[in-house]
Amino acid sequence: MQKDAYTLILEAIDSGIYRPGDRLVESELAERLGVSRTPVREALQRLETQSMLARDGRSLIVASLDHNQLAELYVVRAELEGLAARLAARHATPEEAHVLRGMVEEDRAFVDDPQALSRSNRRFHRQIHLASHNRYLVQQLDLVHRSMALLASTSLAAEGRGQAALVEHDAIVRAIEAGDSDGAALALKSHISRAFETRLKIDAAKPAR
Repeated sequence: MQKDAYTLILEAIDSGIYRPGDRLVESELAERLGVSRTPVREALQRLETQSMLARDGRSLIVASLDHNQLAELYVVRAELEGLAARLAARHATPEEAHVLRGMVEEDRAFVDDPQALSRSNRRFHRQIHLASHNRYLVQQLDLVHRSMALLASTSLAAEGRGQAALVEHDAIVRAIEAGDSDGAALALKSHISRAFETRLKIDAAKPAR
């Protein structure tokens, strides 16, 4: 199935081709994506209404998150991800739990590659969302993770964070495998809290503008 302009632009933001502050030009996007300008214009309008893009004069740029928006996003993410883990512990099939376990083991090879680990991290969390077997929760988490694309860097790039994240992923999967819904929720919320704390440290270390 051919992807539409909206999906293609969203994927480009998510993969870091376009980063916060980058200007998106309708004609350039149409040429790059190989589509006409009308669907690109409609996609840009849609992304602006979803706060993925912001106005900079007459231009549209990829939005960025300020400190308060970041804090709000992580609060919602922790609660929704915790719920997904809780439901996954109750409803995941043995096959789904096995796939999650395999992801943890495979990710050990990426512990020193933050970008690869970030991509596999998104797949890991997405698998937990699906294992919750709640379509409405999955939809809400898709929106949250779409906003996560507005963060210019991954917290997994911080020294030691990759190894710590794998330990946390292992604890989440062990709880899901055991059918421990409370333990799974707590482990995932703790994982998100530590990721947020790491991101705050990264931001605090940046030179003041």
